[in-house]
Amino acid sequence: MTSTSPRRSTGLATILLLGLLLLIAGAAVAVLALARYPEAARFFGIATEVSEIALPAQAAPLALAPPPVRSPAVSASPQASRAVDAMARVSLLEARLAAIEGAAARAEGSAVRADALLVAFAARRAIDRGVALGFLEPLLQERFGPRHGGAVATILTASRRPVRLDQLQADFQSLGPRLKVSPPEAGLWQNVRRELGSLVSIRRADQPSQSPSPTYDRAAARLAAGQVDQALAEAMRLPGIAAAPQWVADARIYIAAHRALDEIEGAALLTR
Repeated sequence: MTSTSPRRSTGLATILLLGLLLLIAGAAVAVLALARYPEAARFFGIATEVSEIALPAQAAPLALAPPPVRSPAVSASPQASRAVDAMARVSLLEARLAAIEGAAARAEGSAVRADALLVAFAARRAIDRGVALGFLEPLLQERFGPRHGGAVATILTASRRPVRLDQLQADFQSLGPRLKVSPPEAGLWQNVRRELGSLVSIRRADQPSQSPSPTYDRAAARLAAGQVDQALAEAMRLPGIAAAPQWVADARIYIAAHRALDEIEGAALLTR
């Protein structure tokens, strides 16, 4: 009995040693097989570990691939995409609204300018025809009174005492014989000086004659052309102009009214 137990112990140890060797050999064979066949390693999910264990010297360390970069459009959530679309639509609507507001402001400015020009032209037509302004008076005061009160007051005054151009022309023609001679109430010495001055006249070649007849003709021509201010300047050189105070006053009213009309028409053109 004593000699049998050591033999059994020795045989059991031998069997265990052989089994361990076989296990190690099988593991080595499995590792080599998995390292040689990556598909099998990937199938068992141990590709990286087997490669690192089986081929530490031959295989270079695997470089980890960077995580895929996802574009904002792909990575954005549906809520973020809807927010971006909403912001783009708001920007587009704001741009369209600004364009519409600009067009409306331009249209409004054009309408105001057209309205002011219409009032100014109607006032000129009434003054030229020698009729009362009527309903144009409050319109003139409303549109031009705050900035051109003097011109508006001149036009309103002229409308209450209208002077037409054809009236000035006819009166000047009827006053012709009296305008070319000195008035009867002039003194003897003044008449003599005027007569002596009419005998001899010294002037430059480029200056108009100061004798009554050419002066009257120039004034009549200016008046026929509608240049009342220049016609009045020529008429004031006539010897008998003192006999026509009413014509002078009418001419000055006409000139002042049309200068005021020119002022408000210029203001209407600059209206915004």
